[in-house]
Order: sequence, then structure tokens, then C-alpha cells
Amino acid sequence: MDRLSLIGLLVAFGGILGGQLIEGGSADILLQGAAFLIVCGGTLGAVMVQSSYKVFVTGVKMARWVFVMPKHSTQKLISQIVAWSSVARKDGILALESHIAQNREPYVKKGLQLLVDGNSADKIREVLEIDNLTYEKFQFQSARVWESAAGYSPTIGILGAVLGLVHIMQNLSEPSKLGAGIAVAFISTIYGVGLANLVYLPIANKLRSLIQQDMVMREMLLDGLIAISSGENPRYIESKLKGYIS
Repeated sequence: MDRLSLIGLLVAFGGILGGQLIEGGSADILLQGAAFLIVCGGTLGAVMVQSSYKVFVTGVKMARWVFVMPKHSTQKLISQIVAWSSVARKDGILALESHIAQNREPYVKKGLQLLVDGNSADKIREVLEIDNLTYEKFQFQSARVWESAAGYSPTIGILGAVLGLVHIMQNLSEPSKLGAGIAVAFISTIYGVGLANLVYLPIANKLRSLIQQDMVMREMLLDGLIAISSGENPRYIESKLKGYIS
């Protein structure tokens, strides 16, 4: 659990709610079901229209990374690559075949299979770099779902405000109904701008950072497999890969 993300959300919404209470306002006025439905429903629909099914579903699933980040252990990966190097140096590249089935990660299995099949370092690099390029492009497209939501949300909030004003104009002869229309008008704008800047944009930026970390792990693995293919010394490989650790 990433506590900083959770604390950040609590601080953000707590600050807004606290400011509202200090000004003498009521917290209940911020809870408007109609405004929430207009902003969230409109934003969701707009994002779904612009995205393919696979990109949209992946982007939504990736949101959990904000609180439960993928486990990236560079030191563990380095140790694993050095171990493979030692096995290949001692027993030959074909001895790594038994390690392929032990890995669940498709990218790792693909790299080891290319290595065991006796491909040259250039061919291994060519295949895995194409794989990395495709993977990175798709991951960033999925993360952009939240960036798109941040773009649409304030505009949908303004749309909700206009709808609220229309409701007011329709009920000018009934003062008792004006309050609901005014509330929807202003709260819709708050929801649109607030969700965009406090939820959607932070999620998009956090996901981009995590994707970049994932790509570093992939590049580290690629360099390690190339070094094994070239017959480099395990100690040299370890020293080289430690350069990825800040």
C-alpha cells in the first residue's frame, strides 16, 4: 500500500472540506447527486468514446497501481541475471532452458528463449526492443485514459452548471425550487475542476512514473541478456547493471 497517495488524497479533500467549514458553510451542500452524475457520467462516456476497449479496460485496472504499486526489485533482478550468467558460463547457454519454465513473466521467458535458441546479441536486442516499444506505447495509451478524463471533467462541469441555470430559469415562478438548481450549477463546476486536478491528473502522472520504472527494469533485463549472449564475466555484468540503481 502506497501510504503517500492515500495521505495525499485525504489532505486534498480534507483541505477543501475544512475550508468550507471554516467559512461557515455546510458539508452537506457539497454532496449533490445530480451534479456528481452529470460530471462523472459525462466524463466516463467521453473517455469511452475516444478509447478502444482494451486500452480503456487496461487504464482503469492500472488505477490500482496508485495505491498498490507493482513490485520492482532491481537488486533481485540483478541477482537473477548474474545467476543466469554464472550458469551459462559454467554449463553453457543451453543450461538456461530449465529456467524458462520457472518464470511467469512473458517478457523474461521470451528473452531467455531467444538466448537459449542461440540467437546473436544483435538479434536478441532487435526482437526485445520492438517488444519494449510496443509495450511502452500501449501502457502510455492506457495511462492517458486518466489524462483524458482530466481534460473532459472541467468542461462537463461547466455543462452541469449550464443545466443548473436552465433549471433555475424554468422555475423562476417557484422560488422553493431555485435552491436545487443553483446548487447543481455551482457544485457541478466544483466536481469537474476538483476531480480533474485532485484525482485524474495525479493518477495519470503517477502511472506514467510507474511505467517508466517498469521500462527501466525491461532495459536492465535486455542489457543483461545481451551481456550473457556475449559471454561477459558475471562480475562485469553485475557492475554494469548496478548502474541502473540510483
